[in-house]
Amino acid sequence: MSATQASSDEVLIARVAQGDRLAMQVLYGRHHVRVFRFALRLVRSEQVAEDLISEVFIDVWRQAGKFEGRSAVSTWLLAITRFKALSALRRRKDAELDDDAAAAIEDTSDNPEVTVQKKDTSEALRKCMTALSQEHREIIDLVYYHEKSVEEVAEIVGIPENTVKTRLFYARKKLAELLKAAGVERGWP
Repeated sequence: MSATQASSDEVLIARVAQGDRLAMQVLYGRHHVRVFRFALRLVRSEQVAEDLISEVFIDVWRQAGKFEGRSAVSTWLLAITRFKALSALRRRKDAELDDDAAAAIEDTSDNPEVTVQKKDTSEALRKCMTALSQEHREIIDLVYYHEKSVEEVAEIVGIPENTVKTRLFYARKKLAELLKAAGVERGWP
């Protein structure tokens, strides 16, 4: 995310805090896909993730005046999403959560051959990710899918930066082993 967009996000939040519905629409348009994908990876249910998007942006509407700018708006949104997702998981402990919804998100920018190759690798990666612990899956998701820094991940998850680094190290190691066992070489940076 560029510095211009980050400052633009802060302007949008300030306008939302003043009740500007158009600013809220722009903010939603800019971030709802990222919020949905993060929620989906955590709760593994498309319906629950859709519900969480609504809850997250309702909270943004209500809490925009409390945003202090200590982190990027996208980091704040993902922290809210994480809190809501974990709450939803606690409420739905006994419900079976569906991971197949993630396969429905298609990258339309590639040609069909590349898309098939990516889908196979992506499917293997997704299956291997589900074998990771919740803590490791969450760290990998934030760092690689949402491109958050160790500092931002620590803030979102509420743990020390060194713990993030340790979890990231072991998560990458375990994921590499799982991918190799699944026949995917060098499938993870």
